[in-house]
Amino acid sequence: MHTDPHRGPHGAEVEGAPSAPASWSIRLDDVSVTYPNGTQALRGVSLEIAAGEMVSIVGLSGSGKSTLIRTINGLVPATSGTVAVGPHVVTGLRGRKLRALRGHIGMIFQGFNLADRTSVYRNVLVGRFAHSPTIRTLLGITTPHDRELALQSLDSVGMLEKVWMRAGQLSGGQKQRVAIARALTQEPAVMLADEPVASLDPPTAHAVMDDLRRVNTDEGLTVLVNIHLMDLARQYTTRMIGLRGGELVYDGPAADATEADFEQIYGRPIQPTDRLDA
Repeated sequence: MHTDPHRGPHGAEVEGAPSAPASWSIRLDDVSVTYPNGTQALRGVSLEIAAGEMVSIVGLSGSGKSTLIRTINGLVPATSGTVAVGPHVVTGLRGRKLRALRGHIGMIFQGFNLADRTSVYRNVLVGRFAHSPTIRTLLGITTPHDRELALQSLDSVGMLEKVWMRAGQLSGGQKQRVAIARALTQEPAVMLADEPVASLDPPTAHAVMDDLRRVNTDEGLTVLVNIHLMDLARQYTTRMIGLRGGELVYDGPAADATEADFEQIYGRPIQPTDRLDA
């Protein structure tokens, strides 16, 4: 957990570094989300995640996993109920205040969201934009602190040697690790990952999940991972939240989850595709 305001995300001292927030808790109180087309994606979800927890959100496609994670950074507004992240009530935030909150929430997507024609280094520096004055961002001006954070973050996920490659030349697993480095460069208080291994082969998926677990253990960061694979949830996270039809149907230690628990979450018998290493 970050406690020293003059240290970067991996403990190295950074000259003149601004203070970064410590890890934040997350709280949802009776949160429901109904989309304009009438689809109810979440139904009265209440849960509390302590600062520094490593949590998997498990469920089939359409269970509400992505909606849940997107309510936490305000990408999807709650129709009713309250979402709080650290000291901030997300519900109702708009404009500059919402952008400021997102600057402290790292987000990793299934599709990587990298600029393929740009270098790995430039992609990772995007993580500093939320903390930079607009004119400096527009001119591409970076500080020594920004550059040090970018290189440290790439090193932490084993991608420093690819720093000057174009992102489009990387494999899917390498792109996802660069995306993790970009999120780390934000010096986030919360890390959210939405199906980060869905398109990866098993060895690469394990490597990416291990990176996320190290972010949690080494940095003390709160990490939430949307996932549908039962073996990865058990192996890499300490707590598991199960969603089915937008409702919370399981909340307990991931390692203790039985096949019956997963069948309750999925609403059907276990299938080979429910395990990465089947």
